[in-house]
Amino acid sequence: MSSEHAHHLENPGATTPPPKLDLVSSVPAPPAPDNAEAMTILVTLPPGSAGNPPHRHTGPAFGYLIRGEMIFELEGEPQRVIKAGEAFWEPGGDVIHYQDGNNLPDAETEFVVTMFGVAGQPMLIPVSAEELEERRDRRAPRP
Repeated sequence: MSSEHAHHLENPGATTPPPKLDLVSSVPAPPAPDNAEAMTILVTLPPGSAGNPPHRHTGPAFGYLIRGEMIFELEGEPQRVIKAGEAFWEPGGDVIHYQDGNNLPDAETEFVVTMFGVAGQPMLIPVSAEELEERRDRRAPRP
């Protein structure tokens, strides 16, 4: 994340300090589908929730963890824990999203995600057990 994303407009008539803007995440040229529809959703995972089963999205998704901890795993990448204040993204399309579960057994996890999907298509597309088996070699080794 570079300083070229820092934005501030001079406001000579202001009587209060300017807004503070911090870049949380940046992805150059993300792959947005044609006829994209942007949607922003707030997700609350109950304590210990496994989250959604393996799925994919029709386009990229950009998220920010508000509170808690999420186990996050995309095809070809090792699983990782995302903590409050951290951002995440996924390219969507053919990439399988294996995990988005709550890493905390005794507290909720909450995140906001903006997705750019194909208009009229479901936000989550489940992946069959057969396809998971066919693509087993694309999943990073499990801890």
